[in-house]
Amino acid sequence: MHFASDNIAGVHPKIMDAIIAANDGVAKSYGEDDITGALEAKLADLFETDLAVFPIATGSAANCLALSAVAPPWGAIYCHEHAHIFDDECCGPEFYTGGAKLYTVEAESGRLTADGLRQGLDRFVVGFDHNPQPAAVSLTQCTEYGAVYDLDRIAALSELAHARNCQVHMDGARFANAVARLDCSPAEMTWKAGVDVLSFGATKNGAMAAEAVIFFDPEKARDFIFRRKRAGHLFSKMRYLSAQLLAYVTDDLWLENARHANRTAQRLHDGLSRINSVSFAHPVEANELFVCLPDGAAGRLRADGASFYDMDAVGRNAVRLVTSFATTDAEVDRFINICGG
Repeated sequence: MHFASDNIAGVHPKIMDAIIAANDGVAKSYGEDDITGALEAKLADLFETDLAVFPIATGSAANCLALSAVAPPWGAIYCHEHAHIFDDECCGPEFYTGGAKLYTVEAESGRLTADGLRQGLDRFVVGFDHNPQPAAVSLTQCTEYGAVYDLDRIAALSELAHARNCQVHMDGARFANAVARLDCSPAEMTWKAGVDVLSFGATKNGAMAAEAVIFFDPEKARDFIFRRKRAGHLFSKMRYLSAQLLAYVTDDLWLENARHANRTAQRLHDGLSRINSVSFAHPVEANELFVCLPDGAAGRLRADGASFYDMDAVGRNAVRLVTSFATTDAEVDRFINICGG
């Protein structure tokens, strides 16, 4: 009963096979290989537009480098107070941007609100040299509380950001889960809704170690090759990153994996909902659940081998449960039965 994170799941067999296949023979280095070229073409087709693609090995590096391209050292980056870039990247965004300020604004289950963002944008006077200057807005899809931004909210926030000359970044560590939830196209969730740069996640959804920074206006990525190299994230054997991502988006594997994770999360939600004294601190819209368990349930579950994180700040007896492409119905049902026991 492994619900601590979707990071703890292994590599999907099709992606592992792709890595092994990429290991055959020799290939040009630093992204000049045929696999990386095929990936760029595949993603352009998937997102229905010309774009610039940069494979990266970690989500933190993808976020931090993406933000460095859209925010100067004196810029303000607007985000949620529990956004990964704010809580979990050890000041990486500040480091890579050369000192940009992360500024938190009002949110609902991790989703920024238009009023909150507007107040944040109004906080600093444009052109006043004593203030940080509004530069970027970062949206996490799905949010750290498992909620999903719908397309209208993304578009509204993007419109507000662009009206203030801010670029829009999307942390898409669980981008596939959000696309699967809304049953929309990747284009509709990103550039058609106003997103300028995406951290496209794969590691949480079946890859070994592969993300991508995607710019929907290649002109905005002109300096990114230097940022990536200077940061030590230009891989000489890029084909191994690209092979993972290419397999990930081939034949809709990324969506198949995400749908499975979402479905098992919903099964877990439905089963726990039938137990007295169980409540949910946030809506269950993808593959994360924030659940307040009955007294004693967490201890019983851990004694029988369940893994999950306590979330005391969310509520009494609150825990976070995360499903993955590898989660089984048997795991889910056993967890429910023990919890209700």
